[in-house]
Amino acid sequence: MKNWKKVVSAGIAVVLLGALTACSGGSKEKTAGSSNKSDENTLLMYQIGDKPDNYDALMEVANKRLEEKTGVKLNIQYIGWGDYKKKMSVIVSSGENYDIAFADNYVPNAQKGAFADLTELAPKFAKDAYDQLDEAYIQGNLVDGKLYAFPVNGNVYSQQVLTFNKQYLDKYDLSIDDIKTYQDTEDVLKAFHEKEPNVAAFAIGQGFKVQGDFDFPIGNEYPFAVDLNGDGNKIINQYDNKEFVESLKTMHKWYQAGYIPSDAATSNTEFPLEGNTWFVRQETQGPYDYGDTILTNAAGQELVSKAFTTPLKSTAQAQMANFVVSNTSKNKEKAVEVLGQLNSDPELLNGLVWGIEGEAWEKISGKEDKIKLLDGYKPNTHLAAWNTGNNKILYTQDTITDDMIKERDESIAKAETSPILGFNFVTSSVKTELSNIANVMSQYLDGLNTGTVDPEVTIPKMKEALDNAGYEKVQTEMQKQYDAFLKK
Repeated sequence: MKNWKKVVSAGIAVVLLGALTACSGGSKEKTAGSSNKSDENTLLMYQIGDKPDNYDALMEVANKRLEEKTGVKLNIQYIGWGDYKKKMSVIVSSGENYDIAFADNYVPNAQKGAFADLTELAPKFAKDAYDQLDEAYIQGNLVDGKLYAFPVNGNVYSQQVLTFNKQYLDKYDLSIDDIKTYQDTEDVLKAFHEKEPNVAAFAIGQGFKVQGDFDFPIGNEYPFAVDLNGDGNKIINQYDNKEFVESLKTMHKWYQAGYIPSDAATSNTEFPLEGNTWFVRQETQGPYDYGDTILTNAAGQELVSKAFTTPLKSTAQAQMANFVVSNTSKNKEKAVEVLGQLNSDPELLNGLVWGIEGEAWEKISGKEDKIKLLDGYKPNTHLAAWNTGNNKILYTQDTITDDMIKERDESIAKAETSPILGFNFVTSSVKTELSNIANVMSQYLDGLNTGTVDPEVTIPKMKEALDNAGYEKVQTEMQKQYDAFLKK
């Protein structure tokens, strides 16, 4: 593909559109429902994040609509941000029976046969929702030519931003006008930390990833990457890239200065959007965020952001919010039908994402699909838009103008595309090596990305361990497949 500039790299730990909280760290596991088994009348879904405070009320309304339209109800069990990866790994490897889940480790698990093949099921049982998907979502989620996920149609492109708590900017008269990189942020971090040493200056925790201009063949938890400011035809080790290493050095400098929490590498401490426990955090924004509108709504206070990457359609973004159907599910067709309903039924989706109609919001008379937020719209009383359903059918606030919607749609049409979009690495010949590499990375990722360890000392040790784990064999095979992909 010809059109590309930069990429927004992403993992499930940093994210965000919609009513989302605690995205920089983890949280305690919160579950909904008393059973972890699904039956023919109730489908079991695993979802990442925190259960809404009014979960029962939300699902009473939603399940009434779902049962009317599909004949089944949905039982959503929530697993906290810091625990999701580990617990879903156990669930998948044990062969536990569930129906739907927010996808974790999507490509490797799809290749292992953990997820149902939706290539034919999605267009058949979720046709309306499937037809609304941008082609980038389909291309970015094909694994060996087959589709194993139903992606949420939302921010098909995105960019990374540093989001500031405006109450502190105003209180201490701090300017962020010139911030374009991590390094540009240092002066305001220093000034804030001197004033508020007990508040997290850069609120990050376990799972945080330093972002840069890369796209990743198998996710940014592995070292394999394409440098989108360099030779986009080459697979590199991200930890060989000078700019990325400089960013890691910056994190270490900030950690030593106390701007980053001292337990960041192991902490699941929450930094709620609506709170005053943080000064700056890292977020992901895209066209359906309408600038800082959605984040500010979620926080219940004004937030302001500065972008430090360029908007781009990427593999990471295409896979940002995937839902998969388990191969263990006894209700595969019905599960796809439910996903289709969630992504095509405005009444159902808006009631989940905006909250209870009449309490959290109301429709504006004479203005189609426009709503006004009420006093009852508060954090933790609705689901996040980015990982619930099709943002295209969400009602928009009265503050969102027609020009803003037009700009949103035009920006989606004009967005450029990563050269790696649609490339999926076939891992069958290097499964052992990839497993070894994953084990190595798990030992180093949190320490390096949170600045807890010195990258100049740690990266050489990590690279030696990667070499022993079979890095060169995997890189060679990946480059071979990527070359063949580019020729097509």
